[in-house]
Amino acid sequence: MDAWYSLHWFSPAVWQSFRFAHPLALYLIPATLLLFLLRQYLYRATRQRLVLSGNDRRGGSGPVPMSLLQRLVSGLRYLLPLSMFLAMSLLLIALARPQLVREKREEESLGIDIMLAMDVSASMADTDLPPNRLAVARKLAQQFINGRRSDRIGLVAFAGEAFTLCPLTTDYVVLKQYVGELNDQLIRTSGTAIGDALARCINRLRESPLRESPGRDPGAPSADSVQTTNTRSKVIILLSDGDNTAGNLDPLTAARLARAFGIRIYTIAVGRLAGQNSEATVDEGILKTVATTGAGSYFRAADARRLRAVFAQIDRLEKAPVQIRVYEDVRDYYRIYLYWGISFLLFVMLLKLTIFGNVLED
Repeated sequence: MDAWYSLHWFSPAVWQSFRFAHPLALYLIPATLLLFLLRQYLYRATRQRLVLSGNDRRGGSGPVPMSLLQRLVSGLRYLLPLSMFLAMSLLLIALARPQLVREKREEESLGIDIMLAMDVSASMADTDLPPNRLAVARKLAQQFINGRRSDRIGLVAFAGEAFTLCPLTTDYVVLKQYVGELNDQLIRTSGTAIGDALARCINRLRESPLRESPGRDPGAPSADSVQTTNTRSKVIILLSDGDNTAGNLDPLTAARLARAFGIRIYTIAVGRLAGQNSEATVDEGILKTVATTGAGSYFRAADARRLRAVFAQIDRLEKAPVQIRVYEDVRDYYRIYLYWGISFLLFVMLLKLTIFGNVLED
């Protein structure tokens, strides 16, 4: 750090970095200047003048012109009030308490656990959502993943059977690669096993870790764990376009099981309904029932724009609270300007002992 007498403390860069604890004190500086100007005006209006006449070297009469040195010495009479003004201004700056604040922010979010269950059956290759249903769902699922923070997300693909392609992870790059590789030839078994897909998701979500509440002793008994711990929020997002036609588990039973584990289910019907100028159809019945039983919501996406809006709505609904800690390192630098102000006051006292001081003005 530079010494207090360094002119570095008056550079614009330093002043822009300062935060003043009492900024109102700075407004007194122009008020002080006005008082000095008013004092000078009243002094000039009331002081008595003694006019002397004299002759110049050529014998003429008139005022004697002042030399450059005389004008310079005459101008030094303003040195005392100027020094006094600077002293008061610097003391007011010290009173405003200039500070340098270094801020450190820490964001902590437990996040939530999300399992994406995506239908890759042959019907997802229908082109009522160009280029096809699965391609649109893949792209928007990747965009949804991009918008998540601190969340663990997994992926289950299903057709006539269900498989976990990616367990819960925060490695979104790998997860998006898995989503991008989904196609209607991934699972050869025909049909739509919604119940099995939900069961796969539930198995991945039900073992979610607990979050210890602040101030809890890790070695303390866990008899009152209901009050002292919180589980991560758990969500299943299921995208499909048809009724349950395969699998070993009834979707309604799986939805009840998910609710028992505190897992919400959002179902999205991808594609147009029958009669909407398309031969491809979507059966909404089971998807609505699963969403209602699973304490979630049902959405229908008849086009890419609507599917994007659905993902955006789920993104808003399932936001984990973020705890932000802000640490401030505050350093006061008022002493530097206090030292400068005292120095100018001492200089003023010194000037009063010289020819620049006027006892009659004090």
